[in-house]
Amino acid sequence: MLTIENLHAYYGKSHVLHGVNFEVRPGEIVALLGRNGSGRSTAAKAIMGLVHWEGRIDWKGTNLAGRKAYEIAHLGLGYVPESRDVFPHLTVHQNLLLGQKGKGRGSRWSFDDMYAMFPRLAERRNIEAGVMSGGEQQMLTLCRTLMGDPDLIIIDEPTEGLAPKIVELVGEYLMKLKEKGISVLLIEQKLTIAMTISDRALVMGHGSIVFDGTPQELRANTAVRKEWLEV
Repeated sequence: MLTIENLHAYYGKSHVLHGVNFEVRPGEIVALLGRNGSGRSTAAKAIMGLVHWEGRIDWKGTNLAGRKAYEIAHLGLGYVPESRDVFPHLTVHQNLLLGQKGKGRGSRWSFDDMYAMFPRLAERRNIEAGVMSGGEQQMLTLCRTLMGDPDLIIIDEPTEGLAPKIVELVGEYLMKLKEKGISVLLIEQKLTIAMTISDRALVMGHGSIVFDGTPQELRANTAVRKEWLEV
């Protein structure tokens, strides 16, 4: 589905990714783990055409080289950035409306689905997004991305700064995506949620993939966890 081969990425003259290789298969949750500065977010931005990169990123047989972010989104890739990026002066409902492609015909998701999944958004549908809490904004950003009906969703640090109960909700939400056949690339620092819901775990260090295996294999690999994940 998504295949990345020999990916190098740069910020100006700074070489951040060094020959990254991995894939995300249909209906799979893949956790991309690592410490801050390891290159995880840069990998997500490269996939979405937001940074300069070299190598090959293949999406359903299409090479994404040279494509703009909005073109990549229309191919069926969704992106939830760590910064959340809600439209602060628009209401919750208006933010969701902007996530739709065209008139949303044929989408797996509706406004009712979003409000059923996160009732708090239904309660605040007419409230400006900018006055909502961080957790509420995270819910909104996730749902706005889903309204575009992606086949794969890239989520960068969705549980950062959230209360434990909201973290549990996010985990349940991601499992619902999998049930609907949507693939997920989950960028996380928190091992608990990643190891619980993921089919595979990738560990990134110094701009390269240093581990690719199941969560069970990662739990058993003390050396990798100590070297690349634990503080």
